Amino acid sequence: MPAVLEIDRGRMARQAGIVNRDAAVMAVVKNDAYNTGLPLAWRTFREAGIRAFATTSLREAVALRELDEHCSVFLMNPVTEFDVLRENRIDMTLPSLPFYERYKQLLGGIGLHLEYRNLLRRSGFTDADEMEKVLHEGIVQVTGIWTHFAFADEFGLNEYHQEKEAWLGVLGRLSGHLRNIPFIHAQNSASYMRDGLLPGHSHIRPGILLYGARPYPELGESAVPNILTLRAEVIQTIRLRKGESSGYSAAFTADEDCTLAVCDIGYGDGLLRTRARHDVLINGKRYPIAALMMSHLLVRADEGVRAGHRVYLYSDELRVDHYTALGVGANSEQMSALNRMTLDTMIKE
Repeated sequence: MPAVLEIDRGRMARQAGIVNRDAAVMAVVKNDAYNTGLPLAWRTFREAGIRAFATTSLREAVALRELDEHCSVFLMNPVTEFDVLRENRIDMTLPSLPFYERYKQLLGGIGLHLEYRNLLRRSGFTDADEMEKVLHEGIVQVTGIWTHFAFADEFGLNEYHQEKEAWLGVLGRLSGHLRNIPFIHAQNSASYMRDGLLPGHSHIRPGILLYGARPYPELGESAVPNILTLRAEVIQTIRLRKGESSGYSAAFTADEDCTLAVCDIGYGDGLLRTRARHDVLINGKRYPIAALMMSHLLVRADEGVRAGHRVYLYSDELRVDHYTALGVGANSEQMSALNRMTLDTMIKE
């Protein structure tokens, strides 16, 4: 049977309810809701009381509207399919003054969130004067003002404080315009967990906090319950003598007589090569990975491991955020890589 990806929807729902109780949430559901499945995440978050959603994909934004005719949908990337935005009542970022000047006569009937560039420097208006020009002209419908904190998960650096103060300064400059703007949002998971809801903000905009991984390792594990388990099975075990190899191009060569467990998962299932540098869990014991192939994993085992035994790569003991701290890849990178076309996805209620 294929390897199994298990998503704990019950824990997702409880976490979303806790976060939404303390601050109004605009849930980030980009990239198929961090690869948990957009319909599943939407249903779970809606049951927890969340009524605003954000994504970077127009296709996903339309899918959200098809799922829910009443929720707020915010598209964080700009597009020029303005009729689609109007027809589906999707708000969109306004990414720069040049974009506004070029398209302002075509943006009628679309809710727009003015984006402040800040230290991310990916898109956005450069300062409050540019944003005030849009607000003063009154040509377009501004329903939100937002930014992104690029350094909120970095401790020991001053950049987070710089970007936060710059943003609060922008809000101060624009304070006379903000009374009738329903969405003022900046805080990702890390910023919210560090500071709570910032003054003058309507929503937080968490992503990974809702998907079972801590935004920074200093945060206690109890604050973000794990929701993801990835497990495979041992197909068979083989014995190698010292000097013998296994796998393509001698992927593993035994430095002594040893036992290998051949498991039914590989990089074709979305397992990162960097994850293969670390142990798996079999029968509650850790074993090192010997080699990673497209559809198979070789684990250096012992006589206690047999065919049919479960092999855990992510679990409560092997959390995604543990491996983020070890340099395997960002939380979202590890989760997004998993191939739900080849994995057997199970939902735990």
